[in-house]
This record gives sequence, structure tokens and C-alpha cells, in this order.
Amino acid sequence: MTLAPDTFEAVFDAHYAEIRRYIARRIPLDMSEDLAAETFLVAFQRREAFDATQGAVRPWLYGIATKLIARYRRAELRHYRALVRSGPPPDDLGYDERVVDRLAAGVAVGRLARALAGLSPGERDAVLLAAYGQLSYAEVAAALGVAEGTVASRLSRARTKLRDALGVEV
Repeated sequence: MTLAPDTFEAVFDAHYAEIRRYIARRIPLDMSEDLAAETFLVAFQRREAFDATQGAVRPWLYGIATKLIARYRRAELRHYRALVRSGPPPDDLGYDERVVDRLAAGVAVGRLARALAGLSPGERDAVLLAAYGQLSYAEVAAALGVAEGTVASRLSRARTKLRDALGVEV
């Protein structure tokens, strides 16, 4: 069963705010609105591929959002690397204050960011889907397209790594 175009408005109304909050916790706030909108655009474009017998729409949306976040982060990393290669900007161009703000925010995150960075991408996605999205193991598995046992092992490994890095019980 696919999502009909006339029912998609209800899907958007039911899940947009939740998906936007998840994205806003993972990327800069000024980009979260755009990525949330893009998540629903992609979902609408791929609505015929959605199969309700394979799972609920909520984990499917989280899966789309997670892939878009990864794409955003790769593009942002390429941008920062290009900035480093190009050196300081000339005075007549001014300085992109958003870059400064993002770098300052990255420094402020500190220990938690380093701890999360120490996780594999699969572990990090599983942790953030479970924490921010408050998804069950089955929903995380559906969002990531992996088996539920894989989610359980990723979360177990991630808890151990986070506990060691932060020195707290997680």
C-alpha cells in the first residue's frame, strides 16, 4: 500500500514538527527548517515506494531525514575544508559570520560532540534516532534499513563508548 497524494497532508501535519525537532538537534538550527521541508518533499516524491506492510510512516520519515543530515554534513565538511585551503578571506569580501558561528558552536559542544564523534556513523545514527526521535529498536531498524538485532548491538557498543568517553552512566 502506497501513500496517496490526498492523504499526504495528514502525514505532514502529524509528523513535521517531530521530524524538524530531530533534525534541529543534529544540525544548525538555521538549516533544520530547510532539511525538514526537504524530508517531506523527498517523502512525497517517493510516496509510491512506501509500503505500509514493511513498517510505519514515522520510521520511514526518520530514515529519509537521517540520510539528508548525512548528506548535509558531508557538504558542510567539504565547505570547511575548502575554506581552510583558500586561507583567510580578502578584506573586501567580508567574513561569513555563519561560518564563525558554526565553528564557535562546534567548540562549545565539547565533550559530548567528541564522544559522539568517536562512534561509528551507524552507532551515532542509532543513538540519535533512539534519543532524539524516541524511536523503538524496531523503528530505528526500519529507519536505517537494518535488522533489529543490528540496532541492539550498535546501541550496546555506543553506550559502552559513550560511558567510557564521558565517564558517566548512559
